Order: sequence, then structure tokens, then C-alpha cells
Amino acid sequence: MKRLAIYPGTFDPIHFGHIDIASRAAAIFDELILAIYERPAKPLLFDTEERVALAQEALSELENVRVASYGGLTVDFARQVGAHVIVRGLRVTYDFELEYQMALTNRELAPEIELVCLITQQDQAFLSSSIVKEVALLEGEISKMVPPPVARALEVKRREMEEKNKPVPVYSLRD
Repeated sequence: MKRLAIYPGTFDPIHFGHIDIASRAAAIFDELILAIYERPAKPLLFDTEERVALAQEALSELENVRVASYGGLTVDFARQVGAHVIVRGLRVTYDFELEYQMALTNRELAPEIELVCLITQQDQAFLSSSIVKEVALLEGEISKMVPPPVARALEVKRREMEEKNKPVPVYSLRD
């Protein structure tokens, strides 16, 4: 039986921490679907199509990884594609608390689907999409955080915001 897992998230944008988790999960499972959630409760910088395209480019060297978008419950998407495992990355204690709560909820909704958590590499533990966006939009150095195509896409977004006189959204680093 083929071991299929999904790795869900917003990936707004994908960064090296995400890529590391996807690479390691791809080594464990026969196939991995990076599942991009279309409608998160948080504001997005990139639309679904942009996030899918950036993830596809960032993961193109991983032959057993594909990228798909979805709406609705993650467990329903897992069932739809035939996955029995959800992969998540853990960086800090706060992540564990959120993942634990989601895992218990998912187990209640879909007891046949397991959760596998992979601990992030120490040198990437600080990374989050929110931090990447803020650093990039404030013209900070992000080459060690994201692949070049993502850095270019962030620069395009920064210029668009500048042209429209839109303020840089505050995610985490000000003060």
C-alpha cells in the first residue's frame, strides 16, 4: 500500500523551514502533497495561485511531492486524496500547543488519520512566513530564509505596495 501524507498550511510564502519539513517528510512517505489552504482566517499577501506556483517551484526537485490547494476541513481533504497521515512542523512550544489541539480535534473528526510532527532544524526555528514577509517588505535580507523565486515575488509585492502608498503590514518585528 502506498504511504501518502499531506502537509497542510497557508505557505504565505513558502520558506526554507517549510522546504526542510517537506523534504524530510518526502523521505518518509511514498508521496507527499503540500496542501495549501485557500481560506485561512489570517490576512494573506499572496493569493492561492501565487502560493501554489511558488511552492511548486520551491519543491520541484522533490519527485514524490506535489502541490495542491484545498478549502474546507483538512481531514476531508486528506480523505479525498486518500492520505492517512497529516504532517506538521514544530518550531517552538507554542506550536506544540496549537498542533496538539488541532490533532485532538482531527482525531475526533477522523480517527483513521494520524498526525506526524517533525521538529524543525535548529537553524530554522526562528522562521515563520510572518517574519519573512515583514523582513522582506521592510527591505531586509531574506536570502537565507527563502529560495530566490520567493524573494523575487516578495520584492514585487513590496514595490506594488510602495506604488500604492500602502503601509507595510506589521507582523512581528516592530518596536
